Amino acid sequence: MIAFLAGLALLAIGYFVYGRFVEKIFGIHTHSTPASEYYDGVDYVPLSMPKNAMIHLLNIAGTGPVFGPIMGALFGPAAFILIPVGNIIGGAVHDFFIGMISLRNKGAHMPQLAGYFLGKPMKHIVNVFAVILLILLGTVFVRSPADLLVKLFGGQSLYWGLAIYLYYAVATVLPIDKFIARIYPYFGCLLLFSAVAIFFGILIKYPQLFPEFTIKNLHPENLPIFPMFFMTVTCGLLSGFHATQAPIISRTLQNENQGRKIFYGMMVLEGFIAMVWAGAAMIVYNKAGIFNIGHFGGPAGIVDEISMDIFGSVIGSVVVLGVIVLPITSGDTSFRGLRMILADYMGLKQARISNRFLIVIPMFLLSIILFFVDFNVLWRYFSWANQTTGTISLFIASGYLFIKKKNYWVTLIPAVFMLMATTSYLGNAKIGFGLEWPQAYIWGGLTSFALLTLFLWRSLRARRRNMPTDHILN
Repeated sequence: MIAFLAGLALLAIGYFVYGRFVEKIFGIHTHSTPASEYYDGVDYVPLSMPKNAMIHLLNIAGTGPVFGPIMGALFGPAAFILIPVGNIIGGAVHDFFIGMISLRNKGAHMPQLAGYFLGKPMKHIVNVFAVILLILLGTVFVRSPADLLVKLFGGQSLYWGLAIYLYYAVATVLPIDKFIARIYPYFGCLLLFSAVAIFFGILIKYPQLFPEFTIKNLHPENLPIFPMFFMTVTCGLLSGFHATQAPIISRTLQNENQGRKIFYGMMVLEGFIAMVWAGAAMIVYNKAGIFNIGHFGGPAGIVDEISMDIFGSVIGSVVVLGVIVLPITSGDTSFRGLRMILADYMGLKQARISNRFLIVIPMFLLSIILFFVDFNVLWRYFSWANQTTGTISLFIASGYLFIKKKNYWVTLIPAVFMLMATTSYLGNAKIGFGLEWPQAYIWGGLTSFALLTLFLWRSLRARRRNMPTDHILN
């Protein structure tokens, strides 16, 4: 239990110490934000800090900080240190810089920022990545809550899925202040109740089942911690999906000085959720003496097992509903973010509702087709696309800081680490080259070195030309 509590303390210290350090590097201004400069009554709408914080937390906290840590717990108690360290110096830094750089540039999404800071071809590459990622993620965030609702209330996944799709369509099309901003506070209360209830539940009822701390890899299939842990846990540690969500809030933020509380702070809070579910999963595995997630029916089975065991059917069901809120409130903004990205890419103004439906209808039809694909296949492709997107985001932030002659190491170090992780994973994975791990690491190292060299060469050229970094899209 000491490692678990130490990891939580590390998260808190990281927010107050490293978060302020990162904020100082960026430099906060007091000029107007896109919410007021480009107000359109749909996406560019000023919202209060509490509403922005709650919306951003629910946007980024899909099933990732629950299902990911449950699977990551199979690697052993090292997860209690890897999650907070990765969160503080990787995930929260990633979210803060992408959100703030977007804020300085008309609330731009990743494709536009990548095209400017990493070269024009990257705009099109990242646009494809973002579309694939958000379609996959939106579909996963229909399947996973639908499966949980079946466990809770019965019925069939298809019918629950269609109901969720209907909700997503409304949330994607309506102005952000007319729907999402009004219902998210209620969802947020349910989410926080769920996380806090599980936190105290496992501490009070099963303190003896927390494993002794060890850095040894305990995964039953002997999967290597690097890169597999960092491709499994994602949300709560680092997730490229967040780079598609931060610009949504960049278009509703009223002041730059709220950036650390929202972009950095909500990621740290998501780290807390991830730690709680990693701890809960380890307790379930230890109690049953079975370190096989399939025995429990997957991550959803672990959620149901621990919730009902600690609280019984009534309160346990409320806790499970808090988990169901996570993917639903990320799925709706997955599609909303996708609509905004495609609208920006095509230059299609979103003030007219007909223009919104022009984008929304095809992407929902594609997602419904993917709904019938095996969940494990969807997750396999999502995992790599997600972390690759996060790596690209960190390089965008590094390019921004490099050109401004600021401390770019805070983003470049995690960028290179994740580049090595994603390329090595691709080298080994069935969806990649199927190499043995030693060869996959060599492939990853050589590819990472080549891409890093290209990045530094281009950034140095941009710095010498004094290329502007703020208000580049005006």
